[in-house]
Amino acid sequence: MTSTTIICFGEILWDVLPTCKQAGGAPLNVAVLLRNFGLNAQLISRVGNDPLGRELLEFLREKHLPTAYVQLGATHLTGIAKANLTNRNEVVYKILQPVAWDHIEYDASLAPLYQKSVLVYGSLAARSQTSRATLHQLLDQAALTVFDVNLRAPHYTPLEVTYLLQKADILKINYNELTEIAGWYTSRLSERDAMHFLRDRFKLKTVCVTRGSAGAIMLNSDGFTEHPGFRVPVEDTIGSGDAFLAAFLYKTLQGESPMKTLEFACAAGAYVATQRGATPIISEQLIRRKIRRVELL
Repeated sequence: MTSTTIICFGEILWDVLPTCKQAGGAPLNVAVLLRNFGLNAQLISRVGNDPLGRELLEFLREKHLPTAYVQLGATHLTGIAKANLTNRNEVVYKILQPVAWDHIEYDASLAPLYQKSVLVYGSLAARSQTSRATLHQLLDQAALTVFDVNLRAPHYTPLEVTYLLQKADILKINYNELTEIAGWYTSRLSERDAMHFLRDRFKLKTVCVTRGSAGAIMLNSDGFTEHPGFRVPVEDTIGSGDAFLAAFLYKTLQGESPMKTLEFACAAGAYVATQRGATPIISEQLIRRKIRRVELL
């Protein structure tokens, strides 16, 4: 594994589907997939001292993801999100509140870890005071910050998202989020103009916009890079964006070219969309094999 530690901070929970439940939360999904790629991913979160919490910890161990920084709370239950899969291409969640991951406490003894880490975070973990305060402290210490926006109404405010943007180095956002957020600050812009606007306003190093089945576009110091994506038969899209981010970070930290990075990330996201659940076993060899075949079947 690379010596770089990637901390995924925030919600871990059970996605409750019509026929089953699946371990989830973007930080959990990204951390598991980063581990698949051989990176030193760590998860900072919190579960309740209840059967669902213990089951979630066991899931993490099965996925070879360390649980040392997953806190066990006695006052709040483990998180649950009720998923609506009516539209197979867009999952809608009802996310219960308050739950254990709303109360992630800051651990000052881990400061040496924070200061050398890449921190991956989203807007959902900032919905409640305790976890928000912890996140703010981590953002002031991390070596590199990656904001995976992940807007979930009604669990965000423009004020807080603006603060999280100000602390970001890399921004990963989908097209609808880009349109909404840019609209808070200026009149309607084209996709590229909105990306330029956010990069300049918040002094971002990289802005990456995902477009679902239409691929992704990235803006960094090299300018714009686009990839058209891969058309695949969709099983469900749960975790597809998280796979994109994990693959994107994997290649970014390797120093790969923007086009190769986007190609690999789009392929990883598309592959996970063909699988049931958010964290299938994935590897560089698998994704490269799928890219060579062009179609991910």
